[in-house]
Amino acid sequence: MQTIRWGIIGCGDVTEVKSGPAFRKIPNSQLVAVMRRDGAKAQDYARRHGVPKWYDNAQALINDPEVDAVYIATPPDSHHDYTLQVAATGKPVYVEKPMARTYAECQEMITACEEAQVPLFVAFYRRCLPSFLKVKELVDTGAIGEVRFVNINLYHPIQSNLETNNLPWRVQPDIAGGGLFFDLAPHQLDILDYILGPIASASGQTANQAGLYPAEDIVTAQFRFQSGVLGSGTWCFTVAETQRTDQMEIIGSKGKITFAAFDKVAIQLETGDGKKQFNLPPPVHIQQPFIQTIVEELTGQGECPSTGVTAARTAWIMDQIVGKRH
Repeated sequence: MQTIRWGIIGCGDVTEVKSGPAFRKIPNSQLVAVMRRDGAKAQDYARRHGVPKWYDNAQALINDPEVDAVYIATPPDSHHDYTLQVAATGKPVYVEKPMARTYAECQEMITACEEAQVPLFVAFYRRCLPSFLKVKELVDTGAIGEVRFVNINLYHPIQSNLETNNLPWRVQPDIAGGGLFFDLAPHQLDILDYILGPIASASGQTANQAGLYPAEDIVTAQFRFQSGVLGSGTWCFTVAETQRTDQMEIIGSKGKITFAAFDKVAIQLETGDGKKQFNLPPPVHIQQPFIQTIVEELTGQGECPSTGVTAARTAWIMDQIVGKRH
């Protein structure tokens, strides 16, 4: 394919700025169709973003002969089924993170795409952002010596929109796979996979301390990378505003790197030679560098760093931490 004509299933908030406009701004890429179950909202999105077609039925978009590849930007409970439907038509699949609710669903998605001989990409776009590439460069060039261990700490105050009769989907396990841990931790665990290699084993503990929704609201974990590096993490979503924290640390034999997974803060490098900062803000459309690698792979000009296989590794870790065994 010389130009990739994209269709989006689920043109909601994530597609407004983070991803949607990128499909039109990247060379050899076009956004030709969008779908949302609410047809009026799909039509509105298409009008505002200059997209020629809109649908209120996913299968209609998938079957559109003018759609070459499909971006699935729905909540996680439909990722599996939509992926199988797209693969059945022989079209490449790009799916939002988390890849699915369980590792088992991920495996079925991979199998379907392999049997259909179509690529499967997953939106772990931090693998292409300047700040995380800088962290990887510092590790790869030995700036902190041999890596010994990593720490993840993510603490958020209670969300303000937790209405009992209208809970956000991100805290409904049937939809999200779990709570906010399932929404946010995959980004952190995946970027560590990219920087340090695969995690070989993991375990954890979970609790629902505040009782505000069905999912867990605190998770602690321990894990070991194939390389022998050890790691730990704590994710809590019921702290005071003053305790809000977004910090990842990679500690080595000669120093450490401190950075944030979500906040726009400078990377801190601390060694025996002193401290350095690297301020590398993300692009306006945060998924654009990553989507560009997908387009390059589909047009035979490059390779995307996040596939169904790499993303499923993170899903497996998540399942181990929260105790899922299916």
